[in-house]
Amino acid sequence: MPTPKRPETLILPGLAGSPEGHWQAVWTEDHPESRFVEQKNWDRPDLMLWKAELEKALSESEGAFLVAHSLGCVLAASMADSPFRHRIRGALLVAPCDLDQTENLHPGLIRFHGMPDGALPFPSVLIGSRNDPYMSEERARAFAGLWGSRFVDMGNVGHINRASGFGRFQRGYQIFDDLVALSAAVGTGGLGGASPIRPVTEGPAPSL
Repeated sequence: MPTPKRPETLILPGLAGSPEGHWQAVWTEDHPESRFVEQKNWDRPDLMLWKAELEKALSESEGAFLVAHSLGCVLAASMADSPFRHRIRGALLVAPCDLDQTENLHPGLIRFHGMPDGALPFPSVLIGSRNDPYMSEERARAFAGLWGSRFVDMGNVGHINRASGFGRFQRGYQIFDDLVALSAAVGTGGLGGASPIRPVTEGPAPSL
């Protein structure tokens, strides 16, 4: 029996991009159907410009999943009002950043004009950390509720980046596969409101 074709996936990094060794870069190596949405300026993010690049990528797609990290999660959530929102099949939101906290850590670099707080019109999973310097667990859970995202607690794993030991993100692959299944079930009217997302309360040491 032939292996099902994996869905097109757009990778959304945060401030400064996701260089070699970051789990998002490894994701593109492991999954050839995935690609970065490239931005002209990774070091001074501007929501209007970043959103335009994502909308351009979606305009060239028949439908794609988003795999976002940090500021990329805020970009993904901002797509709730985009004319291309219906081309987003689902979003994996890993360690979103809180814009106020990010401004404190990187003053004057980011022009994103406030956190999006509307429900997302596509299935989503938010993977949070209990000790993320960019967003508290309480705020992560709150935004998961506002966005309508399933919340996955990875435990004390920092910002889920290279600095906290994440290279190949095996747990992320598993949760993404569950998101794909959820999207397919929602698209066919299945599930009856139940979620196939595996409950995670505390992850093991990251797989490198």
